Amino acid sequence: MFASPEDVRSRLAEGEYLADGHIATTVFLADALGKPLLVEGPAGVGKTELAKAVAAATGADLVRLQCYEGLDEGRALYEWNYRKQLLRIQATPEGQDWSDTHDDIFSDEFLLARPLLTAIRRTEPTVLLIDETDKTDVEVEGLLLEVLSDYQVTIPELGTVSAVRRPFVVLTSNATRELSEALKRRCLYLYLDYPTPEREREIVLAQVPGITEALAEQLVRTVATLRALDLKKSPSIAETLDWARTLLALQADALDEDAIARTLGVVLKHVSDQTRAAKELGLPTAELG
Repeated sequence: MFASPEDVRSRLAEGEYLADGHIATTVFLADALGKPLLVEGPAGVGKTELAKAVAAATGADLVRLQCYEGLDEGRALYEWNYRKQLLRIQATPEGQDWSDTHDDIFSDEFLLARPLLTAIRRTEPTVLLIDETDKTDVEVEGLLLEVLSDYQVTIPELGTVSAVRRPFVVLTSNATRELSEALKRRCLYLYLDYPTPEREREIVLAQVPGITEALAEQLVRTVATLRALDLKKSPSIAETLDWARTLLALQADALDEDAIARTLGVVLKHVSDQTRAAKELGLPTAELG
Protein backbone atom coordinates (compact mmCIF):
# COMPACT_ATOMS: atom_id res chain seq x y z
CA MET A 1 0.00 0.00 0.00
CA PHE A 2 3.00 2.29 0.53
CA ALA A 3 6.06 2.85 -1.66
CA SER A 4 8.42 4.05 1.08
CA PRO A 5 8.52 5.46 4.61
CA GLU A 6 8.40 8.96 3.13
CA ASP A 7 5.28 7.94 1.20
CA VAL A 8 3.74 6.88 4.52
CA ARG A 9 4.56 10.26 6.10
CA SER A 10 3.19 12.33 3.25
CA ARG A 11 -0.03 10.33 2.83
CA LEU A 12 -0.77 10.22 6.54
CA ALA A 13 -0.09 13.95 6.73
CA GLU A 14 -2.77 14.52 4.08
CA GLY A 15 -5.20 13.09 6.62
CA GLU A 16 -3.71 15.34 9.34
CA TYR A 17 -1.86 12.52 11.11
CA LEU A 18 1.70 13.73 11.64
CA ALA A 19 3.98 10.69 11.73
CA ASP A 20 7.65 10.98 12.60
CA GLY A 21 10.33 8.92 10.87
CA HIS A 22 10.11 6.02 13.31
CA ILE A 23 6.33 5.67 12.95
CA ALA A 24 6.49 5.99 9.17
CA THR A 25 9.23 3.38 8.84
CA THR A 26 7.45 0.87 11.09
CA VAL A 27 4.14 1.27 9.23
CA PHE A 28 5.95 0.84 5.91
CA LEU A 29 7.69 -2.34 7.09
CA ALA A 30 4.45 -3.80 8.49
CA ASP A 31 2.89 -3.31 5.07
CA ALA A 32 5.91 -4.49 3.06
CA LEU A 33 6.47 -7.61 5.20
CA GLY A 34 2.79 -8.44 5.63
CA LYS A 35 3.19 -8.42 9.42
CA PRO A 36 0.66 -7.26 12.04
CA LEU A 37 1.63 -4.06 13.82
CA LEU A 38 1.39 -3.96 17.63
CA VAL A 39 1.18 -0.36 18.84
CA GLU A 40 1.64 0.08 22.57
CA GLY A 41 1.64 3.14 24.82
CA PRO A 42 -0.42 5.20 27.27
CA ALA A 43 -4.03 5.98 26.52
CA GLY A 44 -4.61 8.92 24.24
CA VAL A 45 -1.35 9.06 22.28
CA GLY A 46 -2.87 8.27 18.88
CA LYS A 47 -2.68 4.48 18.61
CA THR A 48 -6.23 4.01 17.35
CA GLU A 49 -5.96 7.14 15.22
CA LEU A 50 -2.93 5.63 13.47
CA ALA A 51 -5.02 2.70 12.24
CA LYS A 52 -7.77 5.05 11.11
CA ALA A 53 -5.22 7.24 9.33
CA VAL A 54 -3.72 4.26 7.48
CA ALA A 55 -7.20 3.23 6.33
CA ALA A 56 -8.00 6.75 5.16
CA ALA A 57 -4.64 7.18 3.42
CA THR A 58 -4.98 3.93 1.46
CA GLY A 59 -8.71 4.02 0.76
CA ALA A 60 -9.16 0.80 2.76
CA ASP A 61 -12.19 -0.05 4.84
CA LEU A 62 -11.64 -0.19 8.59
CA VAL A 63 -12.87 -3.31 10.41
CA ARG A 64 -12.64 -2.84 14.18
CA LEU A 65 -12.65 -5.40 16.96
CA GLN A 66 -13.07 -3.53 20.26
CA CYS A 67 -11.60 -5.72 22.98
CA TYR A 68 -12.99 -5.94 26.50
CA GLU A 69 -12.99 -8.31 29.45
CA GLY A 70 -15.21 -11.27 28.65
CA LEU A 71 -14.78 -11.07 24.87
CA ASP A 72 -15.20 -14.56 23.42
CA GLU A 73 -14.95 -16.42 20.14
CA GLY A 74 -18.56 -15.71 19.26
CA ARG A 75 -17.96 -11.96 19.37
CA ALA A 76 -14.47 -11.97 17.86
CA LEU A 77 -14.58 -14.65 15.14
CA TYR A 78 -18.04 -15.95 14.30
CA GLU A 79 -21.13 -17.60 15.66
CA TRP A 80 -24.04 -19.52 14.22
CA ASN A 81 -27.50 -18.03 13.85
CA TYR A 82 -29.15 -20.56 16.14
CA ARG A 83 -32.63 -19.09 15.83
CA LYS A 84 -32.55 -19.32 12.05
CA GLN A 85 -31.12 -22.84 12.26
CA LEU A 86 -33.96 -23.91 14.56
CA LEU A 87 -36.55 -22.51 12.17
CA ARG A 88 -34.94 -24.40 9.29
CA ILE A 89 -34.95 -27.63 11.31
CA GLN A 90 -38.63 -27.18 12.12
CA ALA A 91 -39.35 -26.68 8.41
CA THR A 92 -37.43 -29.82 7.39
CA PRO A 93 -39.59 -32.25 5.40
CA GLU A 94 -40.52 -35.37 7.33
CA GLY A 95 -38.21 -38.24 6.60
CA GLN A 96 -35.22 -36.15 5.48
CA ASP A 97 -31.92 -37.64 6.60
CA TRP A 98 -30.27 -35.81 9.52
CA SER A 99 -26.95 -35.59 7.71
CA ASP A 100 -28.60 -33.58 4.95
CA THR A 101 -30.24 -31.30 7.49
CA HIS A 102 -26.91 -30.88 9.30
CA ASP A 103 -25.10 -29.91 6.12
CA ASP A 104 -27.87 -27.46 5.33
CA ILE A 105 -27.95 -25.59 8.63
CA PHE A 106 -24.16 -25.45 8.98
CA SER A 107 -23.66 -23.53 5.78
CA ASP A 108 -22.62 -19.98 5.02
CA GLU A 109 -26.25 -18.89 5.03
CA PHE A 110 -26.42 -19.39 8.79
CA LEU A 111 -22.97 -18.01 9.66
CA LEU A 112 -22.69 -14.68 11.47
CA ALA A 113 -19.24 -13.27 10.72
CA ARG A 114 -17.64 -11.16 13.43
CA PRO A 115 -14.74 -8.71 12.89
CA LEU A 116 -11.87 -11.20 12.58
CA LEU A 117 -13.65 -13.44 10.09
CA THR A 118 -15.08 -10.43 8.24
CA ALA A 119 -11.59 -9.01 7.69
CA ILE A 120 -10.19 -12.36 6.54
CA ARG A 121 -12.96 -12.89 3.98
CA ARG A 122 -12.84 -9.43 2.42
CA THR A 123 -11.35 -9.09 -1.07
CA GLU A 124 -11.13 -5.28 -0.88
CA PRO A 125 -8.28 -3.39 0.86
CA THR A 126 -8.90 -3.68 4.59
CA VAL A 127 -7.36 -2.39 7.80
CA LEU A 128 -8.19 -4.66 10.74
CA LEU A 129 -7.98 -2.78 14.05
CA ILE A 130 -7.84 -4.98 17.15
CA ASP A 131 -8.25 -2.22 19.72
CA GLU A 132 -7.12 -2.40 23.37
CA THR A 133 -5.91 -5.99 23.09
CA ASP A 134 -4.66 -5.90 26.68
CA LYS A 135 -8.25 -5.66 27.98
CA THR A 136 -9.12 -9.18 26.83
CA ASP A 137 -8.54 -12.40 28.73
CA VAL A 138 -5.35 -14.33 27.98
CA GLU A 139 -7.41 -17.05 26.29
CA VAL A 140 -8.55 -14.64 23.58
CA GLU A 141 -4.96 -14.22 22.43
CA GLY A 142 -5.11 -17.86 21.35
CA LEU A 143 -7.91 -16.95 18.94
CA LEU A 144 -5.65 -14.33 17.40
CA LEU A 145 -2.62 -16.55 16.84
CA GLU A 146 -4.02 -18.48 13.87
CA VAL A 147 -5.35 -15.30 12.31
CA LEU A 148 -2.08 -13.41 12.73
CA SER A 149 0.18 -16.33 11.74
CA ASP A 150 -1.54 -17.64 8.62
CA TYR A 151 -4.34 -15.13 8.02
CA GLN A 152 -6.90 -17.86 8.23
CA VAL A 153 -9.79 -18.98 10.42
CA THR A 154 -10.79 -22.60 10.98
CA ILE A 155 -14.52 -23.27 11.25
CA PRO A 156 -15.01 -26.94 12.22
CA GLU A 157 -18.31 -27.27 10.33
CA LEU A 158 -17.06 -25.56 7.15
CA GLY A 159 -13.29 -25.95 7.10
CA THR A 160 -10.53 -23.37 6.88
CA VAL A 161 -11.20 -19.90 5.49
CA SER A 162 -7.98 -18.32 4.20
CA ALA A 163 -7.52 -14.68 3.29
CA VAL A 164 -7.62 -13.94 -0.42
CA ARG A 165 -6.20 -10.50 0.33
CA ARG A 166 -4.34 -9.95 3.58
CA PRO A 167 -5.66 -7.13 5.74
CA PHE A 168 -3.29 -4.60 7.25
CA VAL A 169 -3.57 -5.49 10.95
CA VAL A 170 -3.06 -3.03 13.80
CA LEU A 171 -3.27 -4.17 17.42
CA THR A 172 -3.27 -1.54 20.15
CA SER A 173 -2.44 -1.95 23.82
CA ASN A 174 -2.39 0.43 26.78
CA ALA A 175 0.01 -1.99 28.51
CA THR A 176 -2.33 -2.69 31.42
CA ARG A 177 -1.07 -6.27 31.26
CA GLU A 178 1.76 -8.03 29.48
CA LEU A 179 0.77 -9.62 26.19
CA SER A 180 2.02 -13.13 25.45
CA GLU A 181 5.36 -13.66 23.73
CA ALA A 182 3.63 -15.81 21.11
CA LEU A 183 1.45 -12.87 20.12
CA LYS A 184 4.29 -10.37 20.16
CA ARG A 185 6.47 -12.66 18.06
CA ARG A 186 3.99 -12.44 15.20
CA CYS A 187 3.99 -8.64 15.15
CA LEU A 188 6.19 -5.67 14.49
CA TYR A 189 6.32 -3.47 17.58
CA LEU A 190 5.82 0.28 17.86
CA TYR A 191 5.77 2.22 21.11
CA LEU A 192 4.00 5.57 21.08
CA ASP A 193 4.53 8.01 23.93
CA TYR A 194 3.18 11.49 24.47
CA PRO A 195 4.69 13.79 21.84
CA THR A 196 7.21 16.48 22.62
CA PRO A 197 5.74 19.97 23.01
CA GLU A 198 7.19 20.87 19.61
CA ARG A 199 5.50 17.91 17.92
CA GLU A 200 2.23 18.47 19.76
CA ARG A 201 2.30 22.12 18.72
CA GLU A 202 2.48 20.99 15.09
CA ILE A 203 -0.47 18.67 15.67
CA VAL A 204 -2.54 21.45 17.24
CA LEU A 205 -1.78 23.89 14.42
CA ALA A 206 -2.64 21.24 11.82
CA GLN A 207 -5.91 20.10 13.36
CA VAL A 208 -7.29 23.28 14.95
CA PRO A 209 -7.67 25.90 12.22
CA GLY A 210 -7.69 29.45 13.50
CA ILE A 211 -5.52 28.98 16.57
CA THR A 212 -2.53 31.28 16.79
CA GLU A 213 1.01 29.97 17.10
CA ALA A 214 1.41 31.82 20.40
CA LEU A 215 -1.69 30.26 21.94
CA ALA A 216 -0.74 26.82 20.64
CA GLU A 217 2.69 27.22 22.23
CA GLN A 218 1.17 28.21 25.61
CA LEU A 219 -1.27 25.33 25.40
CA VAL A 220 1.22 22.53 24.73
CA ARG A 221 3.65 23.82 27.35
CA THR A 222 0.87 23.81 29.94
CA VAL A 223 -0.19 20.30 28.92
CA ALA A 224 3.42 19.13 29.24
CA THR A 225 3.48 20.55 32.78
CA LEU A 226 0.28 18.68 33.63
CA ARG A 227 1.64 15.40 32.26
CA ALA A 228 4.68 15.73 34.49
CA LEU A 229 2.43 15.62 37.57
CA ASP A 230 1.38 12.45 39.37
CA LEU A 231 -2.16 12.34 37.98
CA LYS A 232 -4.76 9.60 37.78
CA LYS A 233 -5.17 10.35 34.07
CA SER A 234 -2.77 12.52 32.12
CA PRO A 235 -4.22 14.63 29.29
CA SER A 236 -4.35 12.83 25.95
CA ILE A 237 -3.58 14.40 22.59
CA ALA A 238 -7.31 14.38 21.86
CA GLU A 239 -7.92 16.36 25.06
CA THR A 240 -5.21 18.84 24.08
CA LEU A 241 -7.08 19.39 20.81
CA ASP A 242 -10.37 19.72 22.71
CA TRP A 243 -8.76 22.35 24.94
CA ALA A 244 -7.54 24.26 21.91
CA ARG A 245 -11.02 24.25 20.36
CA THR A 246 -12.50 25.30 23.72
CA LEU A 247 -10.22 28.32 23.90
CA LEU A 248 -11.19 29.28 20.36
CA ALA A 249 -14.88 28.96 21.21
CA LEU A 250 -14.33 31.29 24.18
CA GLN A 251 -12.37 33.65 21.93
CA ALA A 252 -9.45 33.50 24.33
CA ASP A 253 -6.23 34.87 22.89
CA ALA A 254 -4.04 33.72 25.78
CA LEU A 255 -3.96 30.81 28.21
CA ASP A 256 -3.80 32.85 31.39
CA GLU A 257 -4.70 31.76 34.91
CA ASP A 258 -8.35 32.73 34.46
CA ALA A 259 -8.69 30.75 31.21
CA ILE A 260 -7.00 27.71 32.74
CA ALA A 261 -9.18 27.79 35.85
CA ARG A 262 -12.39 28.03 33.81
CA THR A 263 -11.52 25.28 31.34
CA LEU A 264 -9.31 22.81 33.23
CA GLY A 265 -12.16 20.29 33.25
CA VAL A 266 -11.67 19.84 29.50
CA VAL A 267 -8.36 18.05 30.07
CA LEU A 268 -8.53 16.78 33.66
CA LYS A 269 -11.53 14.61 34.53
CA HIS A 270 -10.76 13.84 38.20
CA VAL A 271 -11.22 16.31 41.05
CA SER A 272 -7.99 15.16 42.68
CA ASP A 273 -6.11 15.82 39.42
CA GLN A 274 -7.61 19.29 39.11
CA THR A 275 -6.68 20.10 42.72
CA ARG A 276 -3.11 18.91 42.22
CA ALA A 277 -2.80 20.84 38.96
CA ALA A 278 -4.22 24.00 40.52
CA LYS A 279 -1.65 23.80 43.30
CA GLU A 280 1.18 23.32 40.81
CA LEU A 281 -0.02 26.16 38.57
CA GLY A 282 -0.86 28.50 41.46
CA LEU A 283 -4.60 28.62 40.73
CA PRO A 284 -7.31 29.17 43.35
CA THR A 285 -9.22 25.88 43.56
CA ALA A 286 -12.51 27.70 44.15
CA GLU A 287 -12.40 29.03 40.61
CA LEU A 288 -11.94 25.68 38.85
CA GLY A 289 -14.51 25.08 36.12
